[in-house]
Amino acid sequence: MTGTVRIIGIDPGLRRCGWGIIESTGNRLAFVAAGTVTPPTTTDLAQRLANLFSALSDLIGLYRPDEAAVEETFVNQGARSALLLGQARGVALMTPASLGLPVGEYAANLVKKSIVGTGHADKDQVQLMVKTLLPTAEFKGADAADALAIAICHAHHRSFRKLAVGA
Repeated sequence: MTGTVRIIGIDPGLRRCGWGIIESTGNRLAFVAAGTVTPPTTTDLAQRLANLFSALSDLIGLYRPDEAAVEETFVNQGARSALLLGQARGVALMTPASLGLPVGEYAANLVKKSIVGTGHADKDQVQLMVKTLLPTAEFKGADAADALAIAICHAHHRSFRKLAVGA
């Protein structure tokens, strides 16, 4: 496992969709880029979803990742919120898949456990560990940090799957 794999992690959201890109070479990780897509809240839902699709497509075209990872959403704020977030998540899953990337999905607790060591870590702990694992990482806010954490989680679990298949 000496090849370098570029991974985009996506933290889906209709107001703020975090994205982070890393490179994984064996067990070494390197920061590439991170940010947040913020579709305008003044437009209708269809236009916001189209904006999210366009922005993620542009990022994938610019950074050329090999694989994608998307967080499964956990919402306890009501059916309407869950439905809206689910639509944003659908765009986050569909966009890289439509561009030919394999897409992994990870539960929030697994992402936190992979990064911090506990599935109930708070956002500050996740950000601190992302900065520890990727010392050169530059990100503003929890959404981009979460996206980097999702990419790191994918890199770790991707390696384990490869090792299990090769054994």
